[in-house]
Amino acid sequence: MELLGIYYYWVFAILLMIGFYAVIAKLNLIKKLLGLSLFQSAVFLLYITMARVEGGTAPIFSNVVDAGVFSNPLPQVLILTAIVVGISTIALGLAIVVRIREEYGSIEEHKIAEIDGQ
Repeated sequence: MELLGIYYYWVFAILLMIGFYAVIAKLNLIKKLLGLSLFQSAVFLLYITMARVEGGTAPIFSNVVDAGVFSNPLPQVLILTAIVVGISTIALGLAIVVRIREEYGSIEEHKIAEIDGQ
């Protein structure tokens, strides 16, 4: 039953390995970018689940004397920034793939290497 309590980490590990496999093993550049996106999403999931505090509330202070347990908002803010950077990275990668397709006529790594003479 203890393994079910940490299923977020299992999901993180599975998503991370699927994304890593796609980046390393796939020859299609679009599939590599999708793998990179999945890899990034797994890291986002890890940070967000690590920031979770059992019974924690939003850190909004009022005139209440008993403060209680608060969740730290910093990991969520950092992940929001990382999501914006991730979207920008994927958009730039897709733009580069479009230019590669225009130049070489393919988005497969082995065909591009053949055309380049490597």
